[in-house]
Amino acid sequence: MKISANTITRIATILAIVSWIGLVYTNEAQFFSSINNLKPDFQFEIPGILLSVFVLMLFLFYKFKIEKSEGINFVDLLWRVFVTGLIITMVSLSFRLLMMIMGSSEKLSEWPLFTNFLYLSNLGLVSAYLVSTFIVWKRLILYQKSKFLLRAWRIFEYALLLALLYEVIPVPALQEFGNYYAGVLVLMGIFLSANMKWVAYLNFKQKWKSILLILLAMFYLGYYSFTLLTFSVQLDDVSPFFISLPDHVFFVSILAFIFIYALFSLLVILFNLPTSSVFEQKLEEVVNFQRLSQSIQTEQSEERVYDILLESAVSTVFADAAWIELHENGKVRYHTFQISEKEIEDLKSFVRKRNIKGIFDAGSDKSRNVELIKGSRFRSIMSSPILVKQENLGRLILLKDVTDGFNKEMHKIIATFTNQAGISIENFRLLSEALENERYKEELKIAKKVQRSLLPDQLEHNGDYEVTAFSEAADEVGGDYYDTYRINDDRIALVISDVSGKGTSAAFHMSQMKGMFHSLSQLDLGAGEFIIRANDALSRCLDKASFVTTSYFIIDSREKKIEFARAGHCPTLYYRREKGEASYFKTKGLGLGIIRNKSFPDYTEVNTIHYKSGDIMVLYTDGITEAKNRKGEEFGYDRLLKAVGESADGSAEDIQRKIIERLFDFIGDDSINDDYTTVIVRFK
Repeated sequence: MKISANTITRIATILAIVSWIGLVYTNEAQFFSSINNLKPDFQFEIPGILLSVFVLMLFLFYKFKIEKSEGINFVDLLWRVFVTGLIITMVSLSFRLLMMIMGSSEKLSEWPLFTNFLYLSNLGLVSAYLVSTFIVWKRLILYQKSKFLLRAWRIFEYALLLALLYEVIPVPALQEFGNYYAGVLVLMGIFLSANMKWVAYLNFKQKWKSILLILLAMFYLGYYSFTLLTFSVQLDDVSPFFISLPDHVFFVSILAFIFIYALFSLLVILFNLPTSSVFEQKLEEVVNFQRLSQSIQTEQSEERVYDILLESAVSTVFADAAWIELHENGKVRYHTFQISEKEIEDLKSFVRKRNIKGIFDAGSDKSRNVELIKGSRFRSIMSSPILVKQENLGRLILLKDVTDGFNKEMHKIIATFTNQAGISIENFRLLSEALENERYKEELKIAKKVQRSLLPDQLEHNGDYEVTAFSEAADEVGGDYYDTYRINDDRIALVISDVSGKGTSAAFHMSQMKGMFHSLSQLDLGAGEFIIRANDALSRCLDKASFVTTSYFIIDSREKKIEFARAGHCPTLYYRREKGEASYFKTKGLGLGIIRNKSFPDYTEVNTIHYKSGDIMVLYTDGITEAKNRKGEEFGYDRLLKAVGESADGSAEDIQRKIIERLFDFIGDDSINDDYTTVIVRFK
């Protein structure tokens, strides 16, 4: 079962408290026995063992409180050291105040048990400070760690653990090597103290905070050392059971390590202070450039790109004022920072009067220092064009209130920023166009679906004939229309229409034609009357540039005849089985909407033919006959007639399939440049 970090810290806290209480009790008992020449109730090593357990529990506690905690930055770590030291120092000072209240140090010598208690209390507090600071130093040293550094640190930790156990091992021979062992630990601490990569990631303000916090940490170390040594002087000769800090290898080693790393950190931060501003400026440039680069992904408009450019440029070169002027449709629009439009016009007027070239010229990229301008607070000016596909959208102008305020490096940086802004704007426009195109495509898909629903899934027919149709639009939507309507059991109306133009406008007019067809067909009008009324109705709703060609048929299966009228549509192809030949009905007629007055009936002609079994009637739009191959030749009427003749013995679907195959074989590919529609009627 895995134990949680909170559980471990609670157990460590309890054991630390218990071990410290045990340490105080046993050591005080030993002191009492020694002062009164009594035999000690506890062995000599017991307080040392309890002290070691107390320190180990502190290690365990702070390991999970500090080392395992996430999201703490370097200054926060140093702040923890400061706060811990501050609390411990305040408690220690309260002990001193208590001693002052109770009497002089000479009088306290008569109270060795109380003095030893205060000493042990200070020792416990200092141990907590040393261990917590040690863990913080560990996190700083192991920032951007390597395998070698990890191994070195583990060796150092194990060596300190051995030093802690070393104090409780009752082997006199080992005691002789105490000073040497402490020296080795100090050298290891010096070696590890050279690792402080974290300093490079502090900004100028953070470095000053770190210096202050480290100085306070060093002050704490000095104060604690003085306090414990003072107690040592008072108690060292009182009892042989006194736990002397200066003779304790572990405490001497860890105290020396903490002081050395604090000193090294302080010196490194001080040496890095002069370069902090330069480093931060370079970092600011990188961040600003990244903002401009990512603006295409994060921002919703070009305006935000301009705002980011202005903010980034100002912060990078420390400009006192700036503006972006954009030229759109002969007008100038401004984005400003710390400057009014009146000041802008005054500056531009000054530049024009002094005939200073390059500052506001299209396409130029200049940095100039200007002389004192009456009524102006600026002395230096720099400008850089904003280009998109070599088109000058406008300029970025930066101002400072000191002379020689801009150098060549700043000029290069700003030129990079404006170039990147131009790229971001170009990408933003391309993305906007792509999104707009996608929106149009989706709308066209919907329109295509709607338009397909306007064409019938099944055509009316009876046992006397069969009908089939094919339609393919050149664009997502088209203007070809065909339909049937059953007037009664014997009579069926059939229409084919072609709206002028292509695309959505043609599809819209095609929907109007459908409504017209269904409205008029149910009135059981003759073919001529249908054409006249349709022209009158469409003339009211079609724009002047549009018209609709139509052929309208009434098939009467009882009398076996076809009545039809043509309004400018392609001539109907009719195949007579009895003669084995095909021909076109070249009747007169003008498209609906061309003539919008009462003279239209004069251009309408009604015809009637009788059909026989095996006859074929082919209706089509001009996209079929006008389809061109790679040579520019049209499919034409003759090829259509030939295709029908070759398939006359087949069904209506066979005839339609033959026409379409011949058509695509002729044009050479599946792409079409006009709407293709055919309606085949085969009489049985």
